[in-house]
Amino acid sequence: MLVLTRKLQQGIEIADNICVTVLQIQGGRVKLGVSAPEHVEVCRKEVADKVAKRTPQVALVPHC
Repeated sequence: MLVLTRKLQQGIEIADNICVTVLQIQGGRVKLGVSAPEHVEVCRKEVADKVAKRTPQVALVPHC
């Protein structure tokens, strides 16, 4: 696992078409913005985990 430290409005690039930017930091929460092509599915890990539990045959659900 790669661990990075970012400040407000700083981001990271994944491959050459996905960008994650820190939009807001408030208390113990961080708001992130994700820019990706339409064909790239982006979802929260807990949502992907629930979908995978309900439909175990779906092996393509992204896991963080």
